[in-house]
Amino acid sequence: MLGSAAAGLAATSGCMQRMRTLAGNKEASAVSLSIKTRPADEDPGAMRIARELESWFDTAGVDTTVQPVTAAELYRQTLLSHEFDAFVGRYPYRQTTADSLYSLVHSSFAAERGWQNPFGFADLEVDELLTAQRRQSGDRRAETLASLQEQLANVCPFLVIGTPDSIRAANTTRFSGWTGAFGESPLRLLTLGRVDPAATTLRLVTTDSRVTRNLNPLMAPFRRRGRITSLVYDSLARQYHRGVVPLAGVDWEWDTTGRGGAVLRVTLRDDLQWHDGEALTAADVAFTYRMLADTSLGAFEQAVPPTRYRGRASVVTEATVVDERTVELACPDCSRAVAERALTVPLLAEHVWRERANEADIGGVGIGAATTEALVTDAIPPVGSGPLQFDTASDRESLRLTVFDDHFSTAMDPADSVAASTLDPPFDAVEIGFVGSDATAVELVESGDADATAVGVGSDLVRSIGRADDLTLLLDQSGSFYFLGFNVRSAPLSNSRFRNLLSHLVDRQHLVDTVFDGYATPAVSPLSGTGLVPETVQWVPGGTVTPFLGSNGELDTGQVRSAFREAGYRYDSGTLLQS
Repeated sequence: MLGSAAAGLAATSGCMQRMRTLAGNKEASAVSLSIKTRPADEDPGAMRIARELESWFDTAGVDTTVQPVTAAELYRQTLLSHEFDAFVGRYPYRQTTADSLYSLVHSSFAAERGWQNPFGFADLEVDELLTAQRRQSGDRRAETLASLQEQLANVCPFLVIGTPDSIRAANTTRFSGWTGAFGESPLRLLTLGRVDPAATTLRLVTTDSRVTRNLNPLMAPFRRRGRITSLVYDSLARQYHRGVVPLAGVDWEWDTTGRGGAVLRVTLRDDLQWHDGEALTAADVAFTYRMLADTSLGAFEQAVPPTRYRGRASVVTEATVVDERTVELACPDCSRAVAERALTVPLLAEHVWRERANEADIGGVGIGAATTEALVTDAIPPVGSGPLQFDTASDRESLRLTVFDDHFSTAMDPADSVAASTLDPPFDAVEIGFVGSDATAVELVESGDADATAVGVGSDLVRSIGRADDLTLLLDQSGSFYFLGFNVRSAPLSNSRFRNLLSHLVDRQHLVDTVFDGYATPAVSPLSGTGLVPETVQWVPGGTVTPFLGSNGELDTGQVRSAFREAGYRYDSGTLLQS
């Protein structure tokens, strides 16, 4: 653990020597660090990054260990109970807007669970910049965002490594039009072309079994990017590039003349239905925002927010039903662009989710606080209103969804490259099968037993995919990034200068070349690829805001030790000691 006594380390390693301080003969503490990440068979990229970090940090004198943890346990320890020093992971959501940083690092979310500030980070300047950018637009907001990204790069609650390409294999014998099918909008998957008239089921294969056993959209540990749940649960609007386009909400308008600031009045489409046949009304929409603010619906002494969607939903302070098809969302303290992002949360059926506001009995789970059924249910079968509905599921084997015939036909955004003007899926069902490895997944696609890999595979398979006659190699920019996250709640990681020094020990280009075979882009800012990153935080070889203290993946030990000594740390036989 962090800050372990030198004597304790000596007992286990036999290589620590004791050092007395000049004042009081007090033993100095060795600096140690445990890095948690998923095992290599679950995420080889994350494990290889962690091993490289271990080597660099050890070279710098930080006693570092890598601790492999299964996906569910890793996310429980990091996102729910905050039992970690540091962890390597992949941020699961595509970064399309700067406001996504609000819930990720604002101090008001430091005590919450999920992807709401899992680092426990608090910085007054960052808070002020995050709040300001919510109200601003144009050049003024761009200046604020530049300052925000520069500050985050310096105080470093987490360290961005880079954004990997999503590498997939698709078989062209049954369905066509795969290019872009796994891009930004999940709806693109529904616009494939049918090559084989007998192909009525789209067969996907995945190495992530979580989708076979949990379809709760509010649970961060079970959601990657949520592509499947996005097709099961509709939202009022969908994110597209840097704006939003209508979905269940056919239209919205602003009213700035009423009480309490700006109000977003949303009109729903006609005849919306849940998958169980119940009508979807404005009451369900208002209920959704109450549930996203507090899954106990006010029954507990303290609010119990969900582990997802808190940031974008938090701009809505009140949701009021006007009539069956109209709801008003009060958004008093943000710009229109930020408020409209709140329209992209999944809609929840009140008649299903209200009973999930009850306290959950989860003895022994150890997430550190009372919780609700809404946050522990697997939501199988799910009751959504999206274009796909649940059929069957078998844990760690498969999930089958069928096309929801009563779903409205939604016009595609004109900026999209899809030729069809309405959704008309070329299949009746989607089956997602679980396999144990990337290589097996690609083999099944090549043999024709599956149509495509649902999630990205390793870069080592690019050549074999490209050589196969019936396979299409799909390369997409993922938009999500690998990172090293720090638990800043305790020393020495509570010291921003120490975290900044660690960031100088990481060669991003080396990681991209060796871990991802070049199929990734080094990055400093989590907003890399959005067009919102200022020149001062752009990654350029040898010129980042946190340059590597070495070259070609090799640390310059002299530079490293000089930097740590300048920061007040000491060395004893190559081991870094607390200042």
